[in-house]
Amino acid sequence: MKPATFRFLPFALFMAFIGLDELIRTLMTHGFIRLEAVNLYYLYPVKAVTVGYLIFRYRKEYQELDFKELLRIPTTLAVTCVGLLVFILWINMEWTIGSSATPQGFNPMLLPEGTIRNTMILFRIAGAVLVVPIMEELFWRSFLIRYIIDNNFERIQIGTFTWGSFLLTVALFGAEHNFICAGMMAGVAYNLILYKTRSLAQCVLAHAVTNLVLAVYVACTGQWQFW
Repeated sequence: MKPATFRFLPFALFMAFIGLDELIRTLMTHGFIRLEAVNLYYLYPVKAVTVGYLIFRYRKEYQELDFKELLRIPTTLAVTCVGLLVFILWINMEWTIGSSATPQGFNPMLLPEGTIRNTMILFRIAGAVLVVPIMEELFWRSFLIRYIIDNNFERIQIGTFTWGSFLLTVALFGAEHNFICAGMMAGVAYNLILYKTRSLAQCVLAHAVTNLVLAVYVACTGQWQFW
């Protein structure tokens, strides 16, 4: 496979699962499928495990992802603070565009109490913290932001800045999320980390910190729309 495929495929698979979820919901709405909406929650563990497997399988292809860079302690501490700041801004930017309805999100309280509910919560947190940051940073901050500059993206050094690649990735990263403005804000933050540190691992760290603290916040407050 081409180098782009290794970075694109996990993201594409993740989005395909989201598309499948939406398709099933549409069919349910029109009466083609009789299914409780909560049953679609069980797609998430399959999605997280499958995407995680792809990342693990192709791990040797991601030479730009070097977690030894996290040993630069002052930088790592600063990036951790940025991840926390993104979380604080995120929960205060609960705005949707084109719809007044607040996304329902993933509400585990709708699942049977006990082992099933706890297992699904663990999968949700593990997916958000361990899988999603690596998958998204490989796609957005490693592949796409360089591909916009040059189709042969590997010729472009990690952290190379152009206005076109910066603005386009921020806009698209925002559009990927229910809260578009919050997504764009996070896209700006993670892009700036990339430019400042030239380290994809630091971007993954900031993203993981944001998602971890957000998961704890959601689990403790029941603000399920953020999931």
